[in-house]
Amino acid sequence: MEKEIISKEEFDKLMALEGETRGLGFKTEAKFVLKEEGEEGLKRLKEVMSDFGYPYEKISPMEFYPLGLLGVALLAIKRLFNYDDKKFQQMGEFEAKASLIIRLFMKYFVSLDRVAKEAPKMWRKYYTIGNLKVAELNKEKRYIIIRIENFKLHPILCEVLKGYYVSIVKMIVKTSVSCEETRCVHKGGEWHEFLIKW
Repeated sequence: MEKEIISKEEFDKLMALEGETRGLGFKTEAKFVLKEEGEEGLKRLKEVMSDFGYPYEKISPMEFYPLGLLGVALLAIKRLFNYDDKKFQQMGEFEAKASLIIRLFMKYFVSLDRVAKEAPKMWRKYYTIGNLKVAELNKEKRYIIIRIENFKLHPILCEVLKGYYVSIVKMIVKTSVSCEETRCVHKGGEWHEFLIKW
């Protein structure tokens, strides 16, 4: 048992956050951990989550769970396996590629304009709190700015989202893509803002 990976105080603080998220994210994170850390690594993560009363086996992909639980899972992964920002970005890329919802979405909405229009609705499919807006899309200069307002979880999620957005845009433009968080609520910003270039 790895009971001290996350303290009770940290757990309570995260779980007090408003909002909910679908169980789908937990399932894809578990798949990523399995791929990177093997069965033993996944077992360690499952033990931590079970200690807090949320065994992975009972999490349903389409049900909603407390948003803070996502922070608990990400923090546990960081501390169990010493993941850095780059590794969490890789997790985000993996999640975008592994998501059935995203694969179906990309099958029908393969232009940047369409993705920009549908992205706020897609956000709402995953989270009950926060608003995603495409603040700017400039195809000539090859960049898109995504803003997320009224949403605060944990800085680790910012890195996951960077990888996620890189993967989505790469599926469309079919070239290398970079993502930088230019504003962040964890660094004094009013909202999260991501600049994605290709």
